[in-house]
Formats: sequence, C-alpha cells, structure tokens
Amino acid sequence: MDGLSFLWDGIMSITWQQLVMYAVGIILIWLAIKKEYEPSLLLPMGFGAILVNIPGSSAINQMMEGVGETHGIIQWLFETGIEASEAFPLLLFIGIGAMIDFGPLLSNPKMFLFGAAAQFGIFFTIVFAVLLGFDMKDAASIGIIGAADGPTSILVSQVLKSNYIGPIAVAAYSYMALVPIIQPIAIKAVTTKKERMIRMPYAGGDVSKAMRIAFPIIVTFIAGFVAPDSISLVGMIMFGNLIRECGVLNSLSDTAQNGLANLITLLLGITISFSMRAEQFVQPTTILIMLLGLFAFVFDTIGGCILAKLINIFSKQKINPMIGAAGISAFPMSARVVQKLGLAEDPTNHLLMHAIGANVSGQIASAVAGGIILGFFR
Repeated sequence: MDGLSFLWDGIMSITWQQLVMYAVGIILIWLAIKKEYEPSLLLPMGFGAILVNIPGSSAINQMMEGVGETHGIIQWLFETGIEASEAFPLLLFIGIGAMIDFGPLLSNPKMFLFGAAAQFGIFFTIVFAVLLGFDMKDAASIGIIGAADGPTSILVSQVLKSNYIGPIAVAAYSYMALVPIIQPIAIKAVTTKKERMIRMPYAGGDVSKAMRIAFPIIVTFIAGFVAPDSISLVGMIMFGNLIRECGVLNSLSDTAQNGLANLITLLLGITISFSMRAEQFVQPTTILIMLLGLFAFVFDTIGGCILAKLINIFSKQKINPMIGAAGISAFPMSARVVQKLGLAEDPTNHLLMHAIGANVSGQIASAVAGGIILGFFR
C-alpha cells in the first residue's frame, strides 16, 4: 500500500505545466523516431524534458546520505558542460569541423557571399524582438536561431545569460530538423520557376592539399582579427577541419567525426533539457520565441536567395537563386533541399556541389555571426 500511496501522491502533485512538458517530450521523441527529424538531438531532448519534469526528479536534485541535497545528473551536466565553460557546444564544433569538406567552397569562392547573406534574418530578427519588448541580450539570443545552428544558439544564449535558453534550444534544433519542410516554402515564395531552372554546370577543379591545410589556419586568423569573440566557435570548427585535412591524424579525425561528435551530441541533447523545466518553459513568451525563430530562419533563407537575384542583374553567368538559400548552417540538409528542388524542376539539373559550397560557407558565417553578436552584446 505504501508504494501505491507514493504513486498516487506523485501523480496528484503533477501540475498542468508539467503535463504540457510531457506532451512536448513525447512529440519530440515521435518526431525523432517516426519522422527521423534530427533523432540524435530531438530524442535526448524529448526524453530529458520528461526526466526533469517528474515531481521531485533526482535528475535535478537528490538527497545523498552523509552529504545532503546535491545536484542531480542533468543539472550537474548543465552546470559543468554548458553554464560554467560552454564546453559541450564547443567540443561538438570539433566534430563538425572534422566532417566538413571545404573543397566545393574553395573551388568556387564566390559561394562565401551566400554564407554571409544567409545571416540577414538573424540581425533583422534581433531588431524585431527588441521592438516586441525583449531586452537586448534576449533579443540577440533569439535572433541567432536563424543560423539554423543549434550549438551556436546554445552557446550565444548561455554566454549572454538569456532567460530563455530552453525555448531557444528547442526552436533552433526543431527548425534544423524541419529544414526539408520550411525551406522549400520560403524558396518558392521568392523565386520563379524559370529561376529555379537555371543551370549551373559544375567546373570546380581539384583543390590542392596545401590549400586544404592552409584554409582552416587562414580562416582562424581572419575571424580572430575581424571578430575576436567568434574565435572559440570558428577556431574549434577549423581545428576539427585541420585534423581532417592534415593527413597524419586519420584515427583522430575518425574519432572526432564519430565518437566525439556522437557522444557530445547525446550529452548536449539531454543536458539542455535542464532549461525545459515546466515553470520556465510553459510561458506565453515560449510561443513568441518559436515564432521569432521561424521568422529568423525564413528570412535567412530569403536573404540568400535575394542576393543571388541581385547578382544576376549584373552578371552574364546566372546563378540559380536557390543556391543562396543553402547559405544557412544546416549542413548538409539545406544543400540536399536545393538539389531536390532543382531536380523537381529539371531532372537533369544537378546543383548539389554549388549548394554544398554555399552550405559549408554558412557553417563559417554562422559562427562568425555568433561571435559578432557576443562582441556587441556581451
């Protein structure tokens, strides 16, 4: 009977806000398993949302004999890996850098332009969020959702001590997962069928090993001098890429791409759920943040497309405007979306390599944008 009594007391202590978070957690798990939307992130986040919202959850606080009340595992991971050092997002960037082949970008450097243009929505959303009443640091943290880069969003919101880390993380990873649904709508809204059928033969040549090795070093110097606050972000990506390209650390490159990236992704997903406690998350502002994040994401996509259309006014060699949309940081999903849309309009028009070039430039640009925001608003 005691067991049943404890069970009944636990059930009766559940608040309606916690019930909402159980539903949110189950939806995230469903999206991860059924729809396969970023399962490595959404599944840990969804399960974590359930863990931290069980009344008296020892995942947050627990009583230890002889010690008293102490932090539970999720709170400890959050304070150690995110709050105190931002270690988890930064370590993940090493793995991301090791995964990226910058060859398509180096063979077609003008794709750098689209990585920059596809950050437009970030700064536009910051202004909009301030007008809606958010303070500057919260507005800046919300704007970075548009980068479609979850680790950068977490890092920026944590460093700026935003009050909305949980909703920002959920929004960033949700929109990353929904790239194949959201981006086609945004792209078609600002392009014509004729523009989407523009052919771009790929003439990229081989990139020398020396250039591949020099590139991450050069980018680190440039980013460090232009936006010093971006160096922890850009530097970790470039370090991971240097491990990949140097040719003498193959086992470490494999570890960074697989073991390290998978482990940190797993820990980051469940750790960020500490910011998804019902009393903090179930607020009207959460819905507004989700809408602002969508706004930023859509306008980042549109910004890249518009730049391509402007270039086409003055250029003989036309650029398919959809390439500009791949300048966001959601690698390689955004490039695949562009390739799929191109094939839908013309089954013989392959845009993937151009889109990959723009997409990897977005990885750099989003990290630099995060550093610029930290430099201005920290």
